[in-house]
Amino acid sequence: MHLARKRQQAGAAASFTAKSLAEYRDKNYLCGKFELNIMIVSGTEENFLGIEEAELYAYENARFVIQSAPYEHTSSYLEGSKHGPAAIINASHYVEFYDEELDQETLRIAPVATLKPIDFGNKVDADAIALIEEETGKLLDDGKFVVSFGAEHTVTYGFVKAFARKFDQLTVLQIDAHSDLRESYHNNPYSHASVMARVKDMGINLCQAGIRAQCIEEAEEIKRNPKIHTYYAHQIRNNSNWIREIVDDMTENVYITIDADGFDPSIMPAVGTAEPNGLFWNETLDLLRETCKHRNVVGFDIVECAPMEGTILSEYTLAKLAYRIMGYITAFSK
Repeated sequence: MHLARKRQQAGAAASFTAKSLAEYRDKNYLCGKFELNIMIVSGTEENFLGIEEAELYAYENARFVIQSAPYEHTSSYLEGSKHGPAAIINASHYVEFYDEELDQETLRIAPVATLKPIDFGNKVDADAIALIEEETGKLLDDGKFVVSFGAEHTVTYGFVKAFARKFDQLTVLQIDAHSDLRESYHNNPYSHASVMARVKDMGINLCQAGIRAQCIEEAEEIKRNPKIHTYYAHQIRNNSNWIREIVDDMTENVYITIDADGFDPSIMPAVGTAEPNGLFWNETLDLLRETCKHRNVVGFDIVECAPMEGTILSEYTLAKLAYRIMGYITAFSK
């Protein structure tokens, strides 16, 4: 019924056709350095939320920009995360525009543009990270709030590199089952299992929530590194003040990275490396809400969704999560 309601809007506001795309290009909405790199994806089949009103998904008007990085090169257990970004976007077509918690239609306050996925070609490891950093940097230079859907967690290194160039005093808030602090994994320092080691190497403050799987070397690094603040899943259930404490550990500017396996597999089964005792919906929203209220959240990504046949629970939940975070940004931005 919700999707049918959206489609009824088509008579009043048709999606981008080849003609209307040309008209936007003529108006310099898709010109200059962005013409080769940015492409607005049209219609209910391909853009986030299935938005049909052109003014609400045009790049020129957008506050939020969705970029997809379907890069999967180092998956170590179940594969399929390269399909995650598209699955989240497809599932988003069934997310209601109206946010009952915030009492607003967020996209009407802050329009959302969806870009074509980054094309990695044959690029892997350092070359792939450089491409992600470059593409993300262009969007930040254009004043957009960048929301990224990624495949394996490696992509976050490229995002963070771009954000660190733009924002001083940056903290990365990582929601995850794994600490991802191995110096390398399978002899690859660009492994998904090493992404936070690369962030650590940048000297960035790191706050981790929901961690429940790591090797002893990672645990020892956490103990000796004053810039790593880890809130283990088994600890937070016995600490009613954990959200206030982790927010206190953050600097002013915060970038959020959410690995789908940070959630409990009972509500997030479609992941490559599931772990029991994960976070649940309400406690995750409590953390994100308080972070957005008390810190300047500058961007976020959602990664490691590996869609499963026969269920859309995971990708739908992540789509709704992305939209809710956009709502928090809109409602609480400093």
